[in-house]
Amino acid sequence: MIDDKKILLVCSPYYKDITTNLIKGASDLLKSKSVDYKILNVPGALEVAPAIKLVLDKSLNKPFFDGFVALGCVIRGETYHFEIVANESSRALIDLSINYSIPIGNGILTVSNKDQALRRSDPKQLNKGADAALACLSLINIKNSINYE
Repeated sequence: MIDDKKILLVCSPYYKDITTNLIKGASDLLKSKSVDYKILNVPGALEVAPAIKLVLDKSLNKPFFDGFVALGCVIRGETYHFEIVANESSRALIDLSINYSIPIGNGILTVSNKDQALRRSDPKQLNKGADAALACLSLINIKNSINYE
């Protein structure tokens, strides 16, 4: 059950149309579950995890958010830069989630071309924004259901 939860959507609008779709998918899903959310934009996929960590550091005594959803897109280009951004943004999110026990849904698309990104971001098609929000909510439920007594 997700009562009184707040999620931060951390978004890289480098590909604005794709990220807008991802945000729509995530926000529609969160609204359907009556979950409050805020949006924070960062320049690129590599800045998503550091932004989450900065928010966490500011709220150590009383967390502002119960979970995070990372949204953005990395499209393969002609150089090795794609691999660096795709791998390191994902690694940073996993490290944050594991090291700090933070529910994070990863909706940063890593695709070969814009057509793939549009299909995966479209809320009426694959809806990966909603999938990332669902993953975050699932992790919050797991975290909240653990009873140490």
